[in-house]
Amino acid sequence: MFIKSSKKKNMQQSALATMQDVAHYAGVSQSTVSRVLNQSSSTIPISGETRQKILDAVTALGYHPNMTARSLRTQRTHLIAIMIADITNAFYHAITRTVQDIAIRHDYDVLIANTDHIYEYEKRFCNSVMRRPVDGIIMVPYHLTDMEIGNLIERTGASVVALSESLEHPAVDLVSGNDRPATYRAVRLLAEKYQRIAFIGLTPDMPPGVRRQQAYVQALADAGLSVPPEYIQQGDWTYESGKCAMETLLRLPEPPQAVFVCNDTMAIGAVNAAQELGRRVPEEVAVMGFDNIPAATLIRPTLSTVAQFPVEIGRALAEMLFERIEGIYRGPQRVVEVPCQLIERQST
Repeated sequence: MFIKSSKKKNMQQSALATMQDVAHYAGVSQSTVSRVLNQSSSTIPISGETRQKILDAVTALGYHPNMTARSLRTQRTHLIAIMIADITNAFYHAITRTVQDIAIRHDYDVLIANTDHIYEYEKRFCNSVMRRPVDGIIMVPYHLTDMEIGNLIERTGASVVALSESLEHPAVDLVSGNDRPATYRAVRLLAEKYQRIAFIGLTPDMPPGVRRQQAYVQALADAGLSVPPEYIQQGDWTYESGKCAMETLLRLPEPPQAVFVCNDTMAIGAVNAAQELGRRVPEEVAVMGFDNIPAATLIRPTLSTVAQFPVEIGRALAEMLFERIEGIYRGPQRVVEVPCQLIERQST
């Protein structure tokens, strides 16, 4: 009895316990341990008592399965990767948290990569998952083409789901925020109160910026309002770029009375720029953002915005991905739209 306890203690001290160690500790065969840990569908019955002994041994020894060997047996890595555009943008926080929560329920780990909206970083991500295979990929691609994503799928065999409206690859499911009609409604609301409405958008290589700018122009045209070229400014999603763009607008000979901004982070920069220049918000210039990040309710005045629902977006991305990974769905591209909602607060 004393010898057995000493052996267990020595095994507990081992940094690299093996499945054979678990079997020896629990007093069962290695194949029995394998069936329990891998949740085998074998017809050989395993009693609850034996199963508990094995689980107790795993805990006592700090055993971790060899994932490389496991993937060779099962053809699964039990890893998914997420490529997001800006890890500092609060919009993505709830998406990645929701994806990770769902992944854990499927016994999967999650790798996260940030691209800063840069094409070279998106390609680097693709090269990385080609070298380190994963079972599934969730991505927010701004520059990758259908051909490049098709090559990624062919090279890795991974299932891919994207937060996008523009991809057409038949094997890539899409989740969309349906931002074009939401932007149109927001700008038309501004047009009911203001005549001079400006736009802080993005460079032409950013699809969301293009869609929202088109909706802005259409909304003002339908309201019978003109759009001076200088009323359209470009940002890069960041607070600093929103602040700089607002400073430019407010220094025009005829500054705008209201500004629609492509995301909340830039909109908060725009509000602060106006206040630093001595302009009251919304009395002298109103500001409308997009996303409804938590900070939108923390600034003063609170920010009117077009709310997206990142938890619902993350849930749709993850659920469609695991349906692909687990073979529940093998059909053509699916598109899920998560509607936006206009929220009026103090800034308009």
